[in-house]
Amino acid sequence: MGGRTMKPIIEVANLSWRRERKTLLHNVNWTVKQGEHWAILGLNGSGKTTLLNMINGYLWPTEGTVSVFESRFGTIDLRELRKSIGWVSSSLQEKLYAGDKAQSVVLSGKFASIGLYDAPTKEDEEYAIELMGQLRCSHLIDRAYQTCSQGEKQKLLIARALMASPKLLILDEPCNGLDFISREQLLSSIERLTRRPDAPNLIYVTHHTEEIVPIFGHCLLMRRGEVFRAGKTKDVLTEPVLSDFFETGISVHWHNERAILTWTGHDPEREPD
Repeated sequence: MGGRTMKPIIEVANLSWRRERKTLLHNVNWTVKQGEHWAILGLNGSGKTTLLNMINGYLWPTEGTVSVFESRFGTIDLRELRKSIGWVSSSLQEKLYAGDKAQSVVLSGKFASIGLYDAPTKEDEEYAIELMGQLRCSHLIDRAYQTCSQGEKQKLLIARALMASPKLLILDEPCNGLDFISREQLLSSIERLTRRPDAPNLIYVTHHTEEIVPIFGHCLLMRRGEVFRAGKTKDVLTEPVLSDFFETGISVHWHNERAILTWTGHDPEREPD
């Protein structure tokens, strides 16, 4: 890299968020630089979604600062900022019109709308078809969204987010509810996406390490609203760190540069169901 410093895409400093006397984020510090793709790993209730809401400007910090694309919150129009951030979450799936054609769902991402209200240009339509091809879901053209499988819907949502050419793309547990084959196909599509010359920075949220494919060179561990560890994925996903993180014995086996976890022993604090 010849000593070149990469611009920060996200800078979170001393961030805390409290609601009704409950602290949901505490003293979070995190920086994402241009060209880095990060995985955020944490159990349910760890503060992952709260942090994402902060980065999108939907929640305001109780303490600390948030800067995205080198613009500090409080000094910018958040509606404009959000046009540069794509966010794919399962909650969006439920909001889309079930009867819309697959390509209309993708096209609506250009206008950040649910449904198509503006007349798309021929270039927009061609780009939507191109994105569907890149995500290997061209066969869905003219299919009603409601007839698509969970994995197909996720691919359409990613294509939809890419329509606006975001600089940052957040994938919030995109493999939830997918079977093994659908999961691998989606992860393969995500890996291909990063090879595009205009690829956005990716933030991938999960609570399964095996979904953290090699493109995610950095990993943030969140626990009980705090940053437990942040750094290079290979340094973070180690047996000592993860055993400490999950508060139980963990064995890590690397396969195809992905960390596969095995629970190694009984933990009196976490009785089996």
